[in-house]
Amino acid sequence: MFDSDFILIAILGLPLLSFLINGVLIRPILGTRSPISGFITVGSITLAFIFSLASLFHVIVNGEVVFPQRTWLSFGYFQVEFGVLLDQLTSIMLVVVTGVSLIVQVYGMAYMKSDSSYVRYYAYMSLFTASMIGLVISRNLIQLFIFWELVGVSSYLLIGFWMNRPSAAEAAKKAFIMTRFGDFGFLLGIIYLASQNPSWLDIPTIYHAIEGGNVSTTVATLVSLGFLAGAVGKSAQFPLHSWLPDAMEGPTSVSALIHSATMVTAGVFLIARMFPVFEQSSNVLLLVSLIGGFTIILAASMGFVASDIKRVLAYSTVSQLGYMMLALGIGAYVPAVFHLFTHAFFKAALFLGAGSVHHASGTFNMRYMGGLKKIMPYTYWSMLIASLSLAGIFPLSGFWSKDEILAHFFHDLSFFSLEFVLVLLAIVGAMMTAFYMFRVIFLVFHGEFRGGGKKEKEDLEDNGLNVPETLETPHLAEAPKVMVVPVIFLAVMAVIIGFVVNPPIDLLIVSKHWFAHFMGLENQLVFHNDLLAIHAGSKPEFNFVVAIVSTLMAVIGLVLATLIYLKRYIVLPHNSVVLRKARFLLEKKYFVDFLYEEKLVRQNFYNRFSRTVEFFDLKWIDNINILIGKFTIRVGTFLSSGQIGQLQVYTGTMILGLIILVAGLILWN
Repeated sequence: MFDSDFILIAILGLPLLSFLINGVLIRPILGTRSPISGFITVGSITLAFIFSLASLFHVIVNGEVVFPQRTWLSFGYFQVEFGVLLDQLTSIMLVVVTGVSLIVQVYGMAYMKSDSSYVRYYAYMSLFTASMIGLVISRNLIQLFIFWELVGVSSYLLIGFWMNRPSAAEAAKKAFIMTRFGDFGFLLGIIYLASQNPSWLDIPTIYHAIEGGNVSTTVATLVSLGFLAGAVGKSAQFPLHSWLPDAMEGPTSVSALIHSATMVTAGVFLIARMFPVFEQSSNVLLLVSLIGGFTIILAASMGFVASDIKRVLAYSTVSQLGYMMLALGIGAYVPAVFHLFTHAFFKAALFLGAGSVHHASGTFNMRYMGGLKKIMPYTYWSMLIASLSLAGIFPLSGFWSKDEILAHFFHDLSFFSLEFVLVLLAIVGAMMTAFYMFRVIFLVFHGEFRGGGKKEKEDLEDNGLNVPETLETPHLAEAPKVMVVPVIFLAVMAVIIGFVVNPPIDLLIVSKHWFAHFMGLENQLVFHNDLLAIHAGSKPEFNFVVAIVSTLMAVIGLVLATLIYLKRYIVLPHNSVVLRKARFLLEKKYFVDFLYEEKLVRQNFYNRFSRTVEFFDLKWIDNINILIGKFTIRVGTFLSSGQIGQLQVYTGTMILGLIILVAGLILWN
């Protein structure tokens, strides 16, 4: 029997309990390095994953379940309630969050083994997982926003995990502050929605209100704009994208979880969760698609020149999230969620593989790697497969999900339309993805080993530059089995998961396009009729033209990377002014950080704000203090004037006081 209340509370409560046990009991009693904390976290998330599979099976068999809410806080007519929503989107996300988190936690047992804050790491990771689970299962927007903020706090703690490193502290602050801008928009959207009708904060209620035509286009537009701001911040889309590459300062296992199944997917999840609201405003959906399409190219281009392997992967995440936003913007709800699902596995494989590479080479700088293919064969093949999947090469999982996004464009595509421009951006993005990912593969695994962390440290010291604490002496060997097995497993999933869950043909017990039907036609809470579900991509048809074009573009990117970085048949001229300027522009990240940090923050905000505060302090605060002082002195002088030691003055004062008292009593009566 499926005890829904118990199961869903357990999915949320187990990682939360792990956080409390590690933080409150293990750390003070057994110390900061106790290995038991890893087992507690892995055990709790294993159970949460099992319960998540049970929830998915329940939804497959019985459909969505909307649980009754319980009042948490009450302010007159306004109530804050706590409830759980289990539907198709929730059940899929629970499996992704708990499944990928479990793999990452197992990997971390070896990767973080020698860290002095091992217990704190697992406490934070448990909180991070619990926060994302809470966000996914939330039935109302107040509850969702609370867990949304907890996800932000958890990421702040984990990005700045090595708090003694200035770069980590700065990256954590940057991530926290930049996402706050988006969160403020999200909060304004919630407040405005509540001002129209407090009951609309309940997600099923707002769905039914939209179905009944009770939500105006104006209200939907304003609310959607607020929610879009939150999604842009959390999912690192332009113009709030620049925090994510810097967030690589945390442990690599943290990066794997952030980029695959938690924080950055939260923004895409929010738009998917509130998709009926967004559908009410075609202008906001257009804006979503434009932001996504532009971000695909913007982030991919910066991946061309980044030398830090984790930063390249970060740019790829921003770009792939752009695909999901683009899909949602054109109404392709099902392909967007499908790409989120497949992306989680191959992106986690790439980040964990990068951690293994760092473990061997002692650096994240690809210029000092090379030749690791023979030394780390399991890691090499796993990362190669994950890269092919990310590039959208047939028949890997990334191909099936990205192909569905592109195929959605071709239903009513006309040349020289905005949709045509967007599909061009998506196709060119596929070529760029293949290029920068195979640049990574060739620089890291092929050629000769270029010295690793030891050589990089020597070069930095010779040039009088600061040496990052991440540099270590190379240990040229395959990573431990506890680190290798999770990467291999994720690579296998990158091969099969897309085809297995959404096959183009009937496949044993899995029906043709099962995932699309499950997320669309069976998702009656979001799509109240079949036409809406079909338009959202629940009846995809394999498009050979799209498949050939997208694969061809990816192959072109792969071949270009091969000719430049592996075979060296193409040598880019170093004296080319155009190439030097282009490289400089990309390395400076289009000067977005310079604009934000130098122009807006330091020159405008800090300087003008400090001058305003100085003026207010000198002209108002100081003058008020002086006036208060003068007034106090005069009052004291006046009162002390009666204290001169003469009896007649005291008698006169008493008589005057008595007269005032009697007059007051008479007037009172």
